Amino acid sequence: MIAAARVADTDLSQAMLPVSEASRLPCGLIATAAVLSGRSRRLLSLHLDAMQNPILQLPAPGTQAEWPLAGPAGRLETLVSVPNTDIYTGIAVICHPHPLYGGAMTNKVVWTLTASALKAGLVVARFNFRGVGKSEGVFDNAMGETEDALAVVAALRQLQPTAPLLLAGFSFGAYVSLKAAAQARPAAVVSIAPPFGRYVDSTERPAQPQCPWLAVHSADDDVVAYEETKAVLDAYASPPEFVHFDTAGHFFHGQLGALQQAVLPFLERHFPRLASA
Repeated sequence: MIAAARVADTDLSQAMLPVSEASRLPCGLIATAAVLSGRSRRLLSLHLDAMQNPILQLPAPGTQAEWPLAGPAGRLETLVSVPNTDIYTGIAVICHPHPLYGGAMTNKVVWTLTASALKAGLVVARFNFRGVGKSEGVFDNAMGETEDALAVVAALRQLQPTAPLLLAGFSFGAYVSLKAAAQARPAAVVSIAPPFGRYVDSTERPAQPQCPWLAVHSADDDVVAYEETKAVLDAYASPPEFVHFDTAGHFFHGQLGALQQAVLPFLERHFPRLASA
């Protein structure tokens, strides 16, 4: 069972989760608890006897299902899709665009990333950040949203603990997935039109992903400036593999097929299918 959790304001001296409480949690939630305990003036309050989720299960191959997932700020609306195969190449968590500007897991670029991951054989979870759709909580300037992403990763890893992880996102979701990578330790990262600097409420650049990394951006993006993003990406010690579009804009109108063709080979290289026995 996954216990529901609440984050409360507290004294800095209480910012760490007691070992006695942490020992009562399943391993996936311990990972989430570790993330939350590091934030100043927050305490993870555990309610082991109330509001518990049912045991999560993967849907049947070729189908999808909504998960009743308890996140750091309350319920996280999460949709899990499973490829039409009995052998999975990995797991994926996909992050959507900015919540304050209509971003949601139904976004067409998010769906294109989902479809690409399914074609590559990955089990895919996409979800609404806190305050979006049926997800509880309020917008938290990428900090809480990073915790949301890590909670979804932890839930998937409870069911597939050895599966390699893909973290992917579009726009604001690309920034969040990069931040989450430092703790989630994915096998690969995919960033579509990632924003930096003036586009996010932080001057701190996410850490270099310690895994293969693909970035995709269009030169005529009218939301996130291409030149600014490219300059930040090139400044990393190991810049990502980069795919350049000329006329896709920010939302890849009419070019979602081309976007999938840019992403799918990268996924197939880094999440190879096992040879049939």
